[in-house]
Amino acid sequence: MPDTTPPKTYQIVKERHPGFLAAVEELARKTRMEGPLDEKTAHLIQLAAAVAVRSEGAVHSHAKRAVAAGAHKDEIYHTLILLTTTIGFPTVVAGISWVNDVI
Repeated sequence: MPDTTPPKTYQIVKERHPGFLAAVEELARKTRMEGPLDEKTAHLIQLAAAVAVRSEGAVHSHAKRAVAAGAHKDEIYHTLILLTTTIGFPTVVAGISWVNDVI
């Protein structure tokens, strides 16, 4: 199980701007509730999007959250390799590297 402690930068933003971060967290909660997808699937989708836009921090976050929601490593890696024909091999490999940082 990966460490679920939020990154230091996240904690600093939360400390300095608690209202802002509360609004972002509420938006995330509300959007997950808007449809039939379960939490694991939602985090796998968000993980794929994070890899596609090359957001290392978001990849770390959604990989951790996907595991916490019940995703197995094989599901996470499959999510990433499915992206190869869309975003390219180098970006997928970068995403795998970032996932490996946390799982």
